[in-house]
Amino acid sequence: MTNRAYNFNAGPAALPLEVLQQAQEEFVEYNGIGMSLMEISHRSKEYEAINAETQQLLLELLGLESGYQALFLGGGASTQFATIPLNFLKPGKVGSYIITGSFSEKAYQEAQVVGEAAIAASNKAGKWRSLPKASDIQLDPNSAYLHMTTNNTIEGSQFSYIPETGDIPLIGDMTSGILSRPIDSKKFAMIYAGAQKNLGPSGVTVAVIRDELLQEEPKHIPSILRYTTHASNGSLYNTPPVHSIYMVNLVLKWVKAQGGVVQLEKQNVAKSNLIYDVIDASGGYYTGNIDPDSRSIMNVTFRLPSEELEKKFVKESQQHNFVGLAGHRSVGGIRASAYNAVPYEACKALADFMIDFQKNNG
Repeated sequence: MTNRAYNFNAGPAALPLEVLQQAQEEFVEYNGIGMSLMEISHRSKEYEAINAETQQLLLELLGLESGYQALFLGGGASTQFATIPLNFLKPGKVGSYIITGSFSEKAYQEAQVVGEAAIAASNKAGKWRSLPKASDIQLDPNSAYLHMTTNNTIEGSQFSYIPETGDIPLIGDMTSGILSRPIDSKKFAMIYAGAQKNLGPSGVTVAVIRDELLQEEPKHIPSILRYTTHASNGSLYNTPPVHSIYMVNLVLKWVKAQGGVVQLEKQNVAKSNLIYDVIDASGGYYTGNIDPDSRSIMNVTFRLPSEELEKKFVKESQQHNFVGLAGHRSVGGIRASAYNAVPYEACKALADFMIDFQKNNG
């Protein structure tokens, strides 16, 4: 095995080494069928078994074993920004959004194209530093749904609570936080996530939808864009990204083998604390982008005293086998994405590198 990089990419992101090794073993020939999974029919019994098992595993790990359907879709989470209002935002209703970063803002903008959309809460005026409190949320009683992004990949924040919405369906974009910590999934009418951060490689998006939301079929939009179409066809309406879903299957089995989401949260808190502790002990040399009560355990974001030092930090980090530490192009700075599959050792190595960098460049 070659020397693996300390992969802090924001997505596509690190995958568990054990998963990659198993996939490698089964890559050319899967389960004695004489071909790879990328070559078989999505109508074959072998693939249908993977498809069904992966849906069941996802629902089980989310604690949603009844009353919900798990769908595998294309187009990434960004396509869901448009598909959600197309399916659920009826005339005379309002799509309500909690705006806490770039991606929730994009979701809100897509809803405005489809129909009427409203901002239920926003922390943009405070440069995203601290998330809105539950008491800040002004939910229009005429809302078709309330949409929130539970973890903000670019900014580095995560919600510590789930808003109470009464009879109004709550929809959560969990792309960068799914299965990283226990969450009361039953409070959500819909959860969706691009796979490429905590679930597998890019190419598939998961959507978990409460059965009640699938009762009415929105005939005014094309069949391919209806959640009911994919639900009634078991995510086999058109050709799914077979290999990506197989990889999700392996990752979900790995999550179970780690002790499930409860155990992963303990690891994730310990990993992110290694980095946050260096930031907080640096005397202001490193400054976190997010207030401590809103910090993400998945995406740690911070700045150095100057952009010149940030560029030097990234360049030197690459020489020490670190990958993906430059902040998102829209905000700059530094971002370490420590998803489930990023090992503790990688975060320890980064913390040590940060301490040495400050000593040498303070």
